[in-house]
Amino acid sequence: MSLLKVEDLGEIDYKEAWDYQEEKHQQIVSQKLENNKLSPGEQHKTTDYLLFCEHPHVYTLGKSGEEQNLLIQENYLKSIGATFYKINRGGDITYHGPGQIVGYPIIDLEHFKLSVKEYVYLLEASIINTLSKYNIKANRLEGATGVWLDTDKPGKSRKICAIGVRISRYVSMHGYALNVSTDLDYFKHINPCGFIDKGVTSMEKELGEKVNMDDVKKHLVKELNKLLER
Repeated sequence: MSLLKVEDLGEIDYKEAWDYQEEKHQQIVSQKLENNKLSPGEQHKTTDYLLFCEHPHVYTLGKSGEEQNLLIQENYLKSIGATFYKINRGGDITYHGPGQIVGYPIIDLEHFKLSVKEYVYLLEASIINTLSKYNIKANRLEGATGVWLDTDKPGKSRKICAIGVRISRYVSMHGYALNVSTDLDYFKHINPCGFIDKGVTSMEKELGEKVNMDDVKKHLVKELNKLLER
């Protein structure tokens, strides 16, 4: 049984998905505040969500990010069919686009007795475990969030999944972006996550073959549920 209500939003405009996340987040926070006024027997359990989607080409800059990590001018964005948003998650700049699985867990961390650090660690673990199903050996990189390959080889480290979250009243939003069949050329227009000396990759680039997105999503749900159950 899934601990999370999974919704696949398909391809959706970034702002539309962001607004939807805010709506779900506010519902959970409002119910938590209401529960604080009630006896344990009267309280209503909130729902924890995992939203999947793909976005049209878009660059997003986290609240602690540096705008100079976007290496192109706004008029050039239009010529490559991309948009740009400053948003309220942690982290620096990243790219979203077709062929990338974006996962937005909207979870009450208090349900699972998780600190923010433990939650991010658990998200990374769910990606690492999913990639292992495809014989892709991934890991964490010290000093950087997300999921990386060849972290022990100087100059060869490359990111396959970006992670950036926002936690308010112990409820999460935003999440991760796993490159499956992503057009990696779009990363050339940014310093991904603020790094100038690290590469990016995708599952299909590493495997040299097509990957079924729906199968990857099933693994992601299963692995995240398993970790939350612990």
